[in-house]
Amino acid sequence: MTRTDAAPDVVTAAAQSTSVSATRPPGRGGRRRGAAWLWGVVGVAAVILLWEVYKLLGPEDGVIVADVRILPRTTDLAMPHVWDMVVRLAEPVTRQDGSPPLWAAVALAALTTLGIAAAGWLVGLVVGMALALVMQRWRLAEWGLLPWIILSQTVPLIAFAPIVRSWGSRIEIAGAQWQDWMSVAVIASYLAFFPIAVGALRGLQSPERLHAELFHTYSAGYWQTLWRLRLPAAVPYLLPALRLGAANAVVGAVVAEVSTGLQGGIGRLLIQFAGQASGDPAKAWGPIFGAVALGLIAAGSIALLGIILKNYRRGEVTA
Repeated sequence: MTRTDAAPDVVTAAAQSTSVSATRPPGRGGRRRGAAWLWGVVGVAAVILLWEVYKLLGPEDGVIVADVRILPRTTDLAMPHVWDMVVRLAEPVTRQDGSPPLWAAVALAALTTLGIAAAGWLVGLVVGMALALVMQRWRLAEWGLLPWIILSQTVPLIAFAPIVRSWGSRIEIAGAQWQDWMSVAVIASYLAFFPIAVGALRGLQSPERLHAELFHTYSAGYWQTLWRLRLPAAVPYLLPALRLGAANAVVGAVVAEVSTGLQGGIGRLLIQFAGQASGDPAKAWGPIFGAVALGLIAAGSIALLGIILKNYRRGEVTA
């Protein structure tokens, strides 16, 4: 067999040997998932218990040190009982006839924000992966781009979001006007691309030099090495980065909705109900629960991708 004939087989074998696939003991993955769910429930229960204990034992005016309130007041206006918040979710939003229950209004707003955040996450994924590929391919590009990518995350969104909306209002593509939700999606992508770019770059650079040289020895080109070696090796780094990017996209979407005044999303609902907290304090917590659930759903949805790529997840890093 000639060297050229042997190259594809050897390259494939090398890719399999250098991939992060592994055979886990039966039931081990299920036990880990069960433990993760259990600790999650314990964490939520601990937060609820801490809330109620502090409300019961804490001073009504809060804990004040040197004229600075470091812990909140314990009045029903400032800290309603957890069960009051839950019961309020099942009640109508307003007293008007035909008003939907609070949970339905929160769910509708959360779905709106989730759709915008998903669009931003997809844009962030494309931009982040493109930057990671460029920086991995050329070291000079990494030296030039990575500091600016890191520096970009220091810009405050509260100030940046109105600027993006102002710029977007001047854009017209093929007769189609720029919509306000697109500005929100851009802000979401702005937060999402950073962890994806950094995580993907670290993953693409993770294969050992020996393995990369083996591919080069058997005349494997850049794209073949990328597809068979670097991308499989990047999965344990990329999946946590994608989860973090999804959560960041939700945060960016909520903040941008507040800053730009976009109607219909969970961010606007937060502002609207917060203004009614003096008369209905439990109501203001409805959109907060919705925002928390939205972040969990966005990050948890990446688990579906993780199931597809389960054979490459050995040694997965923690986001």
